[in-house]
Amino acid sequence: MGRTIALIAHDTQKIILAEWASKHKRILKNFSLVGTKGTCEAINNITGLNVKQLGHGPDGGDIVIANKVIENVIDVLIFFIDVRSPHGHEHDIQTLIRISVLKNIPMALNTQTADSIISSELIKNNKQKTMK
Repeated sequence: MGRTIALIAHDTQKIILAEWASKHKRILKNFSLVGTKGTCEAINNITGLNVKQLGHGPDGGDIVIANKVIENVIDVLIFFIDVRSPHGHEHDIQTLIRISVLKNIPMALNTQTADSIISSELIKNNKQKTMK
């Protein structure tokens, strides 16, 4: 399958991301999808998509995904964050965001940016990326 999209959301954002994924299901089904445990469960239950779990966020799942970004496995990061609530694993979250910036992968932290990415030429041309 071509590219891989990571889908992650904080607790207060899981339903919002699942609804977003449902709206874009026709496009997303053409990608390999991965995410953290709770987010995967929400998206899979609401959309019927098959998002593969890579661990629970607070238990290191964000770091597992950051490692996949380093390994050039993940091509796009959609991470709906909750900036109003503290997170015990804030360092892991910041590491994932920093690694994504360093590896220059498209990243959305809210619905507007996610909508822009999902409608972009990058997504329309779902081909395996070349090594950077």
